[in-house]
Amino acid sequence: MIGKTLGKYRIVEHLGRGGMAEVYKAYQPGLDRYVAIKLMHTFLVEEEGFLGRFQREAKAVARLRHPNIVQVYDFDVEDGVYYMVMEFIDGITLKAKLQELEAQGQRLPLEEAVRIVKAVGEALAYAHKQGMVHRDVKPANIMLTREGQVILTDFGIAKILGSSTQFTASGMMIGTPAYMAPEQGMGAHGDERSDIYSLGVVLYQLVTGRLPFDADTPLAIVLKHLNDPLPLPRAVNPELPEGIERVILKALAKDPADRYQNVEAMLADLDKAMQGIPLPAVDPAITTASAPAVEPVTAVSGRAATVVSREAAEPPPTTAAPPTVVSEAPPRITRLRRWIALGGVAALLLVGGLLFLLSVQRKGPGVPAIVAQATATATATPVVTPSPSSTPT
Repeated sequence: MIGKTLGKYRIVEHLGRGGMAEVYKAYQPGLDRYVAIKLMHTFLVEEEGFLGRFQREAKAVARLRHPNIVQVYDFDVEDGVYYMVMEFIDGITLKAKLQELEAQGQRLPLEEAVRIVKAVGEALAYAHKQGMVHRDVKPANIMLTREGQVILTDFGIAKILGSSTQFTASGMMIGTPAYMAPEQGMGAHGDERSDIYSLGVVLYQLVTGRLPFDADTPLAIVLKHLNDPLPLPRAVNPELPEGIERVILKALAKDPADRYQNVEAMLADLDKAMQGIPLPAVDPAITTASAPAVEPVTAVSGRAATVVSREAAEPPPTTAAPPTVVSEAPPRITRLRRWIALGGVAALLLVGGLLFLLSVQRKGPGVPAIVAQATATATATPVVTPSPSSTPT
């Protein structure tokens, strides 16, 4: 693609490849500026209803105007290639920044971690009011410019790929398991509270230097989000203020009903915690699965059909809560068990039906079941338009 012209844009550099798109840097001569272009993979374009979703969601994303959200300029299709054009941001991803710090045995200062989370939260709060849910909040989709500005990327990608469940028709899971809310792991599409959970995972990672749940395979990570109790943040980082831990515990509740119901409430508590204002005690039990170990619905595609994972979850370890967190352990078993069971059955039936139809209508190999999105394997992610005086290289 390097050197080729796509619409009004001349491709000058390959920026990265992810599970859903190829990302390129391009030059737009008419406005003398660089842009980032995301080319959707062809196997996604072939899915039924893709064109309608692409046009609808790209228009919705292009209407978003917020200093912490990447600006989408254009979208089009040429010779069967669907692409989205957005501002080119001169900076690095938060993922790359965390990798640098990890290599040095360091983590972000608390004030900087909270600043980043608040900026992303403000972007999410704005988008939620516009009816947009991100569904894949993670460090790889958070850019840091050279001036320190925080910008959230990849809005709308999840709905472009599939409008009703967490799986595409080809069986690919939308989202990144390490940051995925339990209901998303069960196949539900998720709502604003799913974004809050993902933002809570990011906050946990920034202030402790590690992910709350990690494993060797994507499926094992999903199982941990569903079944394992949350390792208490202050057990990992004893210097963490009690208020920050309480914000994390509420954001990472297994049941969406126990989380913050909007991002503004989470950000307000973050402000209070940083000011040393006491927050209400949070019961650590809300971060523990109160139903028997559950299993996510996993699609295994390609002429075969649907498989429900039989991998058993590890027995939940007994973790003593620090004295700063009050535990009242109210019973939550019936509600969460019923919610998980219904979600699992619905997701299984839907994915199975889609894959059965595809197995009849298509030939050729399918797509792996769980795929980490976009910049999980990308070397960089685009984002602040250089000075208009810049010239292409």
